[in-house]
Amino acid sequence: MDIFNLNEKVKELVSYLQDTGYSAMYIDYVKKMAEWLSGNAGHYKWKSLADVEPTLKELWSNKYTYRNKVRLLRIISQYIENGLLPNGHKHYIRPHHYELIGEEYRSITDLAFNIVGRHCKFSTNVKYALSSFFFRLQEMGVYSLESITENAVLEVFSKNRKSKMSHSLKYSVEYGLKACLPHYGKSVERIIAYLPSIPNIRKNIQYLTEKELTAIRHTLENDGTISLQDKAIITLAMYTGLRGCDISALTLDNFDWEHDLIKITQAKTGQPLTLPLRAVVGNIVFDYLLHERPKCMEPYVFLTVRVPHRRLHTGNLDAICSKVMRKAGIRQGENERKSIHLFRHHVATALLQAGVQQPVISAALGHASPDSLDRYLSAEFKRLKECSLSIEAFPVRKDIFDI
Repeated sequence: MDIFNLNEKVKELVSYLQDTGYSAMYIDYVKKMAEWLSGNAGHYKWKSLADVEPTLKELWSNKYTYRNKVRLLRIISQYIENGLLPNGHKHYIRPHHYELIGEEYRSITDLAFNIVGRHCKFSTNVKYALSSFFFRLQEMGVYSLESITENAVLEVFSKNRKSKMSHSLKYSVEYGLKACLPHYGKSVERIIAYLPSIPNIRKNIQYLTEKELTAIRHTLENDGTISLQDKAIITLAMYTGLRGCDISALTLDNFDWEHDLIKITQAKTGQPLTLPLRAVVGNIVFDYLLHERPKCMEPYVFLTVRVPHRRLHTGNLDAICSKVMRKAGIRQGENERKSIHLFRHHVATALLQAGVQQPVISAALGHASPDSLDRYLSAEFKRLKECSLSIEAFPVRKDIFDI
């Protein structure tokens, strides 16, 4: 495609951005990207907009700058090549191999995706994992189920006998293949048997201390610079333990104000979950809806401040969480976690310390499996201390603890 004189071609795009309410700064970025593309097409000898992305990677080593440039490029290319106008979402997406795999591999991937469930977030993981798995096999010249060998499978997951794929990716591949067993039988069963054993290495989970929680509550109550939206999101996470993806997906219909309930279908598991709507949560959410939420037709509760208004995502929630913690003066160390998921850890460990039965906690958190609670047990220090052993009988010098 001729990519010279893009300035003329993107006039309608710029007009749309202006009419939709995009900021003048953002529109200027789009204009400058179009000018840069037109001015450098001859120098870099690009034949199409697809050739530009590798050049951007060479020119901008900073990953954040590179991503912003790619987003602008993709907005322009989607409009020029497909006539698609931006909808407010970021266009820097993780490369997906689904479109590149053969027909047989794609049929298996589609089947697994449909069986696991289209409305379950995990089905997306399965689709991505199987697509990557089959794409790697194709790169090695393996194009059909019958031609897949054990050595080929092991090569996908390891290099020089060292694991190059995570346990979670291998688990998703195995989960998807098992879903296809009734339809493909031994052809798939054989491949499942070839999958290597990759240990699930988990780091100790970080949790919020009572001192940190007190600082967060004090900040939410007394810091007037924190928006009602941010207060509502943090309060929801702190008192319900909802996942970030479920908070961002909340719609107005999920709140049963008459019976003080929150009713959702979990994004990760696809299972329904009903939680009590406590006054401390309901009041701040209602204040946000009444005084601060943008007036628009979007069904989602938490929306971006700038137009076009769209739902927030987990990354936005993590940024809000990090901002509140910075204002509270906590967790500012280099390796200290600041994500919204910390509040889910807090709810789980708090209920454990209160002596609540594990099946009840799993139900409240919406776990698909009771085993999901096991990782929180390692952070439940109250009961761990009860299991500690005295070291009085061991020959340790008295001055050892003075070091």
